[in-house]
Amino acid sequence: MSEAIRQPVASRRPARTVGHRGRLNTPTSPTRHGLSAWLSYIAMGVVFVAFILPLLWLFFAAFDGEATFQTKIPRHWTLKNFAAIMTKDQTFLPLWNSFLISAVVTVIVLACAVLCAYPLSRYRSKFNKPFLYAILFGTCLPITCLMVPVYSLFVMLHLLDSMTGTIFFLAASSLPMAIWMTKNFMDSVPVELEEAAWVDGASMLKSLRLVVVPLMKPGLAAVSIFILMGTWGNFFVPYMLLLSPNKQPASVTIYSFFGQHGMIIYGQLAAFSLIYSLPVVIMYVIANRFLGTYSLAGGVKG
Repeated sequence: MSEAIRQPVASRRPARTVGHRGRLNTPTSPTRHGLSAWLSYIAMGVVFVAFILPLLWLFFAAFDGEATFQTKIPRHWTLKNFAAIMTKDQTFLPLWNSFLISAVVTVIVLACAVLCAYPLSRYRSKFNKPFLYAILFGTCLPITCLMVPVYSLFVMLHLLDSMTGTIFFLAASSLPMAIWMTKNFMDSVPVELEEAAWVDGASMLKSLRLVVVPLMKPGLAAVSIFILMGTWGNFFVPYMLLLSPNKQPASVTIYSFFGQHGMIIYGQLAAFSLIYSLPVVIMYVIANRFLGTYSLAGGVKG
């Protein structure tokens, strides 16, 4: 009877286990858990402030006629900064060039990445691992180290100030990381689904187009966002290879707001930066509808 009464009391005691060298391990105390949570909240708050302050300056300065480098709420909200930059040569043509370069580079890189990742994912060869390591090494090379020989090559081939040559170079520089990412996404698509298509008479390219690629839409959307954002914000390559002002993208045109002798037009710079960032946000929202988990549950019989 006494054991039956004492049993519920004992069950409410915190469980203790024998740890290293015979020491007793007790559950983490609420005080220690609360301290860890507060430290995490403080760290997240610091990161949030570090990111939100530049964005606040960008928003306030765009609507401030007397904008400076300081973050402050405008005394008089105005749209004259937007009115000053809404011209063909300063905003619309550079944005069109950025969109054209980014879209074409993304399409080329996605097509080449899928075709390169397919044999790496589906066939086992002793050359796969060295090739992947070579691709990984290609992603580590900074673009600034390649610009001197690339510039000389463009001069020899008469491709300097050529939109086509710049697009192909940007596509080639983005391809290694795209192949690496696409291969990892393609590995998650079961081979049995392709084999079923082959049994039905589909060729290899047809099964790739009708089976593998549709199941990789979330992965391809992630790769496309990565390529698009990298190309859209690339300043150094178009600045070196495109000389004509009517061919330069918005990432190079934004440099025109930094005048000589340290003079910067802060209001127009902030307004142009807001307009410059909107297409990327819109493209991300469009691509985000394809992001998600793979719907392959039950696709292969266990």
